[in-house]
Amino acid sequence: MDIFSAALVPFLVLIILLYGYIKNVDIYSSFVEGAKEGLKASLKIMPYLIAIFVSIGIFKSSKAMDMLLYVFSPIMKIVGFPEEIFPLVILRPISGSGALAVVKSIIEDYGPDSYPGRVASIMAGSSETIFYTMAVYFGSIGIKDHRHTLKAALISYISSIFASIFISNIFF
Repeated sequence: MDIFSAALVPFLVLIILLYGYIKNVDIYSSFVEGAKEGLKASLKIMPYLIAIFVSIGIFKSSKAMDMLLYVFSPIMKIVGFPEEIFPLVILRPISGSGALAVVKSIIEDYGPDSYPGRVASIMAGSSETIFYTMAVYFGSIGIKDHRHTLKAALISYISSIFASIFISNIFF
């Protein structure tokens, strides 16, 4: 398997070069043009990414998570929502790496076969980093009006939270 993995990228590059040669495409010029477009897209989305990263930094350092957990804890107990995954619920739509750190922490603290570990794993696998994704995609093509995208994405995210808990309750 290691030989296959090591040979895959050079093999794909060779296929692309052969295809370009057969189609009589100036491969180098096409590559340079693609690199220019990629750089332009990166510069377009940079302000959106900076805004998201600064917001995440402020959120983490402000102890807002502890305050939110304190406020919502009684409601979560009534509904049967595991408190351990609340940080994941808050961070997942904002930061993929932050959410993975929370999942790792939950798995280290409670174990992969625990109820919080399973709910966190299912939730991480069935949800998206909404705000980051919207910033990247909409920022790269210059869309300012998100219209119904954010509403639909948040409804989908909330559904994934309840589906994760429901599935964990049924199967585990």
